[in-house]
Amino acid sequence: MALTTVIFDIDGLLIDSEPLWHEAATVVFNQYGVKLTDAMYASTTGLRTKEFVQWWFGYFGIDMEHAAEAEKNIVAGVLKRIEEKANIMPGVPHIFEFFANKQFKIGLATSSPPALIDLVVRMTGIDAFLTATASAEYLPYGKPHPQVYLNCAEAMQSKPTECICFEDSFNGLIAAKAARMKCVIIPHHSLNKDERWGAADLKLSSLQNFGALHFDRLNS
Repeated sequence: MALTTVIFDIDGLLIDSEPLWHEAATVVFNQYGVKLTDAMYASTTGLRTKEFVQWWFGYFGIDMEHAAEAEKNIVAGVLKRIEEKANIMPGVPHIFEFFANKQFKIGLATSSPPALIDLVVRMTGIDAFLTATASAEYLPYGKPHPQVYLNCAEAMQSKPTECICFEDSFNGLIAAKAARMKCVIIPHHSLNKDERWGAADLKLSSLQNFGALHFDRLNS
């Protein structure tokens, strides 16, 4: 089936926000006397903040009655940091114009809360390109469950097999593939050699590098 629709993740793909999530989480977790290593943090990239907090609270034996407050403080810290210092990733204007020129329906599907979607859309100036956005914030399950991708496709009246997704995390990749969508993975450079990216339909180092040949390969 020919591709008609493209769906983008946000964190780590459109904006360089993953280090800011790490910063905000570190500040909050320090209040409970624990520190996440870089490897620990990377292992839960792509989870919703609620799941992230519950996972590590359980791991470190922190009382779950503090989990909701920790989640709220992490999200508030991230939104503040993104607004103050987040960098837009290379190739964002290029990739949106590329698919707009092909008259594709364009959506966003993220584990992050709607407030972050609104902030990033405003910062990147992509509002005019978008057909729909979807957040997994209030869904029963977040990525790697495919529901947020399925919801985004449904909102655009697209079949999953008509969709191509762009992701940067393994949890996001699994979500896209579980939704029966094509997936282009653009991992952080420090994780570029991870063999798990072999599950993707295509791996690139930047949105800027995506072009007609890549599209034709995916659309064949």
